[in-house]
Amino acid sequence: MKTQESMENYLETIYVLNEKTGFVRSVDVATEMGFSKPSISNARKKLKAEGYVQIEEKGRIVLTEKGRALAENTYEKHCVIAHWLIHIGVSKETAREDACRMEHILSEESFQCMKKHHQKWHELSHEPENEIER
Repeated sequence: MKTQESMENYLETIYVLNEKTGFVRSVDVATEMGFSKPSISNARKKLKAEGYVQIEEKGRIVLTEKGRALAENTYEKHCVIAHWLIHIGVSKETAREDACRMEHILSEESFQCMKKHHQKWHELSHEPENEIER
């Protein structure tokens, strides 16, 4: 796995967990991602050194502005790609799995076009957008 992809996955997981619970620790990330605590500890140190997260009292992981921006962007890509795949007939499970891989390699130009098309489709269909769970 590429370093950038791995970093984006960690940040996205921290973002999603924080949105759900409001408090994220390394153990929560390890459980969610299915990784060992030492792996998460190493990633957390790298993310902190790169300025993406801060570690607060009791081990709470907090995204910095830089980390939050990257996490939100990655999560938005994940949701749009997954919705788009579901709307063209891909099963929800496969769409979520594929979106998790595609979100890291899709160019910004392709993503913006996909997003624009997706928004038009929803406006025309009058269907509400449902959240895609990670």
